[in-house]
Amino acid sequence: MKWITFSRKMGTQGTEVAKRVASGLGYPLYDTKAINHMAEELGVLGSVRKVDEKVPPLFQRLFSQRPMVYLERLYSVIYELAKRGDAVFLGRGSHLLLRDFPCALHVRVTASSETCLRTLLDQGLNREAAARAIKRTDDERSAFVQFAFGVDWADPVRYDLVLNMDKLSVNLAVSTVLQMVRSPEFSEASTEALRALDTMALTSRAEAALIEATFGYEFVSSLSVSVVAPRKIQVRGTVGTQARRAEAEQVLRAVKGVDAVENLIEVAQVIPIQTV
Repeated sequence: MKWITFSRKMGTQGTEVAKRVASGLGYPLYDTKAINHMAEELGVLGSVRKVDEKVPPLFQRLFSQRPMVYLERLYSVIYELAKRGDAVFLGRGSHLLLRDFPCALHVRVTASSETCLRTLLDQGLNREAAARAIKRTDDERSAFVQFAFGVDWADPVRYDLVLNMDKLSVNLAVSTVLQMVRSPEFSEASTEALRALDTMALTSRAEAALIEATFGYEFVSSLSVSVVAPRKIQVRGTVGTQARRAEAEQVLRAVKGVDAVENLIEVAQVIPIQTV
């Protein structure tokens, strides 16, 4: 099992390169449509659409936990798709979500501003409209990666291969990626990698459910979840009442893929404030 992730600037023909690589390998291509389809299967399509390579509104980022729910649900969708087998991923921070797996190849497709403009001009846009579209799209993608992962979208260190389309044809770019993927130096996914994906997917779903369930609560402190065995979640932290403790466990038991919950949440003792 192997995964190839693509990150691309607008106007680089990166999407076309990804499509042809997927076709050449016989791998499914997980683009926006495919990712949304999986999100719908998991019942989280609304959340995933909120972070379609865009940053949530400033008000939500400052005063709400909802953006974290959106992200955790997006993460779980990417992990679930990766569990299905060989695949090509297009955007959505997949190069960072799968960064620790030796069986994943991360590709960045870039080009100069003039090359990007020329691509859109060839598609029928005028120069001004093309420039606006490129700036808006690239700014949104960059801001999303910074918000979701705290890193620079364009940092070449985040990728295994950077393709500069100023001097490459789509065919040459595709053949370069295919050669790397087919190289014996590029390893297949191990059993440990697949188990890690299971853990990461379940953790993301559980964390999203727990965060969402705490909306509006005045006192929820340091709740964290971890997968301690297949389909078993452990939750730790502190809440204000026994009712909150029981509710957290109930929320986690309702998460898809959870069969057991080890509840290690402590109830904080509230010390009344004495007035003089």
